[in-house]
Amino acid sequence: MPLSRRHFLRSTAATSLAFSGLSTLAAAQERSEIQGFLNQVDGFGPLQADPAGLFDLPDGFSYDVISTAGDAMSDGLVVPGDLDGMACFQRADGRIVLVRNHELRAHETAKSPYGADAAGLVLIDRERVHDWADRDTPHLGGTTHIVLDPQTLAVEAQFLSLAGTENNCAGGPTPWGSWLTCEETERNAGDGAHVEHGYVFEVPHDATGLVDPVPLKAMGRFRHEAVAVDPATSIAYQTEDRYDLCLFYRFIPRVAQRYAEGGRLQALAVRGQPGLDLRNWTRSRIRPGEWMDVEWVDLDDVEAPEADLALRGFAAGAAQFTRGEGIWWGEDECYFACTDGGPERLGQIWRYQPDENGGRLQLFFESHDGAVMENCDNLCVAPWGDLIVVEDGDADQYIRGVTPAGEVYTIGRNAHPENSEICGPCFSPDGSTLFFNVQDGPGRTFAVRGPWPARSR
Repeated sequence: MPLSRRHFLRSTAATSLAFSGLSTLAAAQERSEIQGFLNQVDGFGPLQADPAGLFDLPDGFSYDVISTAGDAMSDGLVVPGDLDGMACFQRADGRIVLVRNHELRAHETAKSPYGADAAGLVLIDRERVHDWADRDTPHLGGTTHIVLDPQTLAVEAQFLSLAGTENNCAGGPTPWGSWLTCEETERNAGDGAHVEHGYVFEVPHDATGLVDPVPLKAMGRFRHEAVAVDPATSIAYQTEDRYDLCLFYRFIPRVAQRYAEGGRLQALAVRGQPGLDLRNWTRSRIRPGEWMDVEWVDLDDVEAPEADLALRGFAAGAAQFTRGEGIWWGEDECYFACTDGGPERLGQIWRYQPDENGGRLQLFFESHDGAVMENCDNLCVAPWGDLIVVEDGDADQYIRGVTPAGEVYTIGRNAHPENSEICGPCFSPDGSTLFFNVQDGPGRTFAVRGPWPARSR
C-alpha cells in the first residue's frame, strides 16, 4: 500500500524532533517472524515471495532485470561483474542512461569485461586504459553505460565507458550531468600497478564509448566511497570506506563544475571538540537527533603517497567516523551512511547542512536492531522525500525506506541464495522507476515500478 500520508504529515509537522531519527522500538509494529524484518512505520505492505527466487517486493510492485554480468554488450565486450554504485540520467534525446560502477581488481579475470581469456582486449583503445598490472592484464575496475527506452525500459545499448581503474565502489552524480566514480583503494605504483590508485574519475552521462581516464587528484587520494555535490556551490562532499578511522571530506573546486582544475580539500571537525569520536562504539557519545556545529580542517599533501591522509587529518582535529559509505544530496543538505557505526555496529546515517560558518551535523539514525536496519550502505533520496537505503550485512539483504522522522520500513529483499549485497539505488528522472544492483550471484541490475508515493515537492 502507499506510504501513509497521515503518518508522513504527522512526522513532518512535528516539533524539532521531526527530523531527529528518535524512533523507538516501543512504537514499532510487531516483528514478523515470517517476514524476518521489523517495520517502525507503515510501508508498502508485506513482501511477496518472488517465484523466480530473485527479489521479493510488496504487492503491486514488479521488477525487470535489465542487465546481468556476462551479458554481451553492444561494444563487443561483456557486462563486467561486481556491480556497485550507480546513477540515472536523462539524455538530450529523452533516453535514460544508467552509469554503473564495477568493484573489480586486476586478478578477477572471470568477471572481466574482456572475457575470462581477455580476447576482448583487441576491441578497445589501449591508450584509454588507465592502468595495467602487466602488458596483457589491465586493471578491471571502471564503469559501464546502459541506455534505456524510458517507457519500455528496453536496453538499446550497453558499453564500457571507463577502463583500467581499480575497485570502483560508489560515487555520485553531478548537477551538470556526469558520474563521479570512486576507487576504494590506496594501491601504490609498483604494487601490481604502474600508477597510484585511490582517486575519483569523472564520466559524462552522454559518453558513447571509453572516455579518457583523468584522475581528479586534488579531490584526494584515499579509500574513496561516494560523493554528493551541492548544486549551489559545486562543493563535493566525500565519504571514506576505511575501518576504525575515516574522515568526512569536502572538496572546494577552484572553478565551479571543473574539478580537474584543482581546488582545496578539507575534513569535517566538530567545533570545540577536535578529534571527536563519532563512532559510538564504546558508549553513545552522540545521541540521535543531536545537532553539532562543525568547522573544516584544511588538508595538505592530498595525494598522500604514504596513504595516511585520514591519520594526518585526525591529528589536525578532524572528527573520527567509521566505514563511510553512500551519500546523497537532498534539499540543501546531504545524508551519508557509516556501515558499522553505533554500539551494536549495525550502522549510522548522518545528516549535514552547510552554512557560511561551516554548517552543522546531526546523527539522523542509528540502528540497534538488525531486523530494522543491518549495516546501511548505499543510499539515495526518493522523489517523495524519504531515504532509500540498501544493506550490506551478514543476514538477508533488504532495501529500506527511512522517513523524515528517522523511522524505517522495508521495500524489498534479495531472495537469491547468494545473498549478495544491494548497491546503487537511484530513481529515473520522472520518479517512476527505482534502479539498483545486486552485486554478485551473478550481478544483476534491476528496475522496479509500482505505486510509489507522489513527489513531496
